[in-house]
Amino acid sequence: MTAIDPDTLSREARKERLFSRINKADSWFQVLGLAWLTPVLKALAGDNPKAQMKDIWQLLGVPLLAIALFLTAWAVLAPKVQTSLGAVPGPAQVWEQVGNLHADAVREREKEAAFFERQEARNAEFIANGQPERVRERAYTGKPTYYNQIWTSIKTVFFGFLIASVVAIPLGIAAGLSKTANAALNPLIQIFKPVSPLAWLPIVTMIVSAVYASNDGLFSKSFLISAITVTLCSLWPTLINTALGVSSIDKDLVSVSRVLKMGTWTKITKLVLPSALPLIFTGLRLSLGVGWMVLIAAEMLAQNPGLGKFVWDEFQNGSSQSLAKIMVAVFTIGIIGFLLDRVMYALQSMFTFTNNR
Repeated sequence: MTAIDPDTLSREARKERLFSRINKADSWFQVLGLAWLTPVLKALAGDNPKAQMKDIWQLLGVPLLAIALFLTAWAVLAPKVQTSLGAVPGPAQVWEQVGNLHADAVREREKEAAFFERQEARNAEFIANGQPERVRERAYTGKPTYYNQIWTSIKTVFFGFLIASVVAIPLGIAAGLSKTANAALNPLIQIFKPVSPLAWLPIVTMIVSAVYASNDGLFSKSFLISAITVTLCSLWPTLINTALGVSSIDKDLVSVSRVLKMGTWTKITKLVLPSALPLIFTGLRLSLGVGWMVLIAAEMLAQNPGLGKFVWDEFQNGSSQSLAKIMVAVFTIGIIGFLLDRVMYALQSMFTFTNNR
């Protein structure tokens, strides 16, 4: 009988624990769009590197190759397409504008810091001279940086998305539980769901301007106009998916709730919501994606100082760098849209038992 080396058993046990951790981390890599990390880590840990290379190529190599081919085709074809502002900028010109926008943001922050330093020094001088009545605290009114505009757009879309969710989820639950409510809501959904944000915007603008007489409140008019337009266009996927999820609950569970004589609130919180959450989150992800797309058009016309206004201002500017800056904004919008979807998917993975990709 051959004795087993204790060191070998210890190494195998450590390897098993390592692979177990990698497998647990894989679910989060999937959520974050980093699924290629799993085969890389397994290969580094010695789990049949040759077999893992196939997965690495599929999950990482192919996407990187596709990006490289896209950039190459863009660099070759862009100079051949002429516009009123000159040739279409290639990847190098667009990347140059990324650096320029960052440099502009740094300079603007330096100006803002210098403004507040001067204001504090002036106020300190007034106080020292016994003139406290001349002390003034003024806000900096410089040009918003590209980062400020990104943050404005994110705040706007989340505000509109939050309102849409608060409206859509209760209505969806009602439609899923009651055939009468579903019959009442269905024609409204079918009529208003296809309406473009460009059609909603004038109506929202007139209503907000009538109700919100000045910009001195908590939110500016342009912010509210953009956010409400996002709400009106993005609530439908959540409403539809919530109604579908609620109406698809196992009939046996519904029968059990009747036998147990559950109240309406208990039935919704203990039975309906847990069962319908996967489809509700699917609707929320769709709604956030729709809201992000709608937001850019809304900001263009409402002049909310976000990415939409940045694109519109550069289009109106018509300088030789404008087209490259607009393309920077296009990539920014796409990347942020991807990250927003990943955030919603992470929340879905935390609160539901099924992973819908």
